[in-house]
Amino acid sequence: MNDDDESNRWQKLRDTRVNRKVINKRVRRAEDVTLRHARKFIIKRWSNIREVRWNILAWSVTVGVLIAATGLQVMWYQQGYRTSATALGGTYAEADLGPVNTLDPLFASSHAEESLSRLLFSRLFTYDASGHLKGDLATSMTVDSTGKIYTIKIRPDATWQDGYRLTTTDVAFTVGLLKNPAVRSTNPEDWSRISVKAVDDTTLQFTLPAVIAAFPYALTFPVVPEHVLSKVEPNSLRENMFSDSPVGSGPFKLRLLQDVDTSRGMKVAQLERNNSYYGGASKIEFFQLHVYSTQEQILSALSNGEVNAAADLSSSDTKQIDTKRYKVETTPIKSGVYALFNTTKGDLQDKNVRRALQSGTNTSAIISQMPAGIPHLDLPFVNGQLTGDVPTAPPYDKANASKLLDEAGWHLDSNGHRVKDGRQLKLSVVTIKDDDYERALETLAGQWRDLGIKIDTVVIDPSDTSTNAVQETLQSRGYDVLIYQLTIGADPDVYAYWHSSQANPLGLNLSNYSDTIADDALISARTRLEPGLRNAKYITFSKQWLADAPAVGLYQSVAYYASSYNDQSYNDKNIFVSQYDRYQDVLYWSVGSRTVYKTP
Repeated sequence: MNDDDESNRWQKLRDTRVNRKVINKRVRRAEDVTLRHARKFIIKRWSNIREVRWNILAWSVTVGVLIAATGLQVMWYQQGYRTSATALGGTYAEADLGPVNTLDPLFASSHAEESLSRLLFSRLFTYDASGHLKGDLATSMTVDSTGKIYTIKIRPDATWQDGYRLTTTDVAFTVGLLKNPAVRSTNPEDWSRISVKAVDDTTLQFTLPAVIAAFPYALTFPVVPEHVLSKVEPNSLRENMFSDSPVGSGPFKLRLLQDVDTSRGMKVAQLERNNSYYGGASKIEFFQLHVYSTQEQILSALSNGEVNAAADLSSSDTKQIDTKRYKVETTPIKSGVYALFNTTKGDLQDKNVRRALQSGTNTSAIISQMPAGIPHLDLPFVNGQLTGDVPTAPPYDKANASKLLDEAGWHLDSNGHRVKDGRQLKLSVVTIKDDDYERALETLAGQWRDLGIKIDTVVIDPSDTSTNAVQETLQSRGYDVLIYQLTIGADPDVYAYWHSSQANPLGLNLSNYSDTIADDALISARTRLEPGLRNAKYITFSKQWLADAPAVGLYQSVAYYASSYNDQSYNDKNIFVSQYDRYQDVLYWSVGSRTVYKTP
């Protein structure tokens, strides 16, 4: 093509113009044609359509049925290869009772602090769903022929959340802190006479001064990192920055501890999934622990939807929860609530007076005021810990109680009061502020008043900073009767609560109980490894305990937990040693659900 032809074509393109008249003419022509076709094929034939309208309707219905059947068939087949499963990720928010003054697990004292220690830190052993010990860091445990040397192997893949490897030196370091009185740890076990040695990175050896059958149950303490705390002075450990920014090895790690309302003690501990956790990553991505100072605040948080779930509830709290939004579980734990008699004070030194109170206590009346599922408790052990010839407490017998008081010289006067040598029988009954304890106190006081005894009741609020409940009440034994919970645990070794050597201000024998037969049975049982022999010794102790009546078992403790129906978390079918064992399967908790395909 030559340049002239190319130039002519370009010139023609430049001369192109939009002719509006032509376009309008063509549009009008198309409109006329459309109208003619509409009149011819629709309007003029409308009468024909009316004649076949039933045929059209029938075909329309048939087509609709076929479409619906196809949809139902698709849905039916989908149910065969699809199912609902727990969701991955999300945030689980739980309400707990505070305060949270430290995140160092060696100083955990409140419910919220203990809950956080379970989520952030590992232990040598924990409890499985059947309530038995299972290895956490530990992979095996052997004991030598003397019963005094325990060798424990720990897993080699455990790491701290800052990337350092967790070894047996960390465990030995932690035990050293527990043994050191300058640390002032809240761990209840006595480690003073137990030595520990890290044989190598994964082998640990404990040496005991004597056989202690319950020793394995002491290996549930939280392990802290040596590389972080080794240079901290023991007496300043509590004030160290580790208390605010801990490095743990558990299934979750701390992101932030947020002060929500300082005046009301409200905080939120923001945790996130520990993807390097040796047990595997949890389904939940974020775990929030909302900390409140009162149970009323916890109920309000549930009502307002601030949290998915709540612990630290009382029986009266459960009645105020909206059961259309939350399911409420009641699970027994291995603890018991007792009326503890101060056997070395005043008129309770007389065994007959204590036995009269034992006969005059109707525990069924106390339990009847609580939700269903609260177990009775007759012994200094929780139900199921002993087998065979297990004794039971004397039944409620008001007439027998009156008879025993008469034999002790306490007779009814004209006013219905028990008097002896011109003096009225009076008892001070003390408990800690708690709805269930206070209800038990009120019922118990009424029953004993019916016997003619003057009862003064005292409720101590541990959160009241103007008093020190531990020093002023527990350590000083400043009561005649104390309604209190004893944490018994998975093993029936109750030496700490009932042996005479523990009847001192720092001991846990809150009844100041002392009996030679009881002492011998407790010592013999804890220093033998044979289960049958231990069981027999504890039965002997139980019979003596019932005969001496240093306390009355009121009921076995339970854990109350409320959680959303949309979440998969708390499992009330599991056996709990303590309420914190709700976290034994926290890796599988989830928020909401999702649809997944079934595998062949």
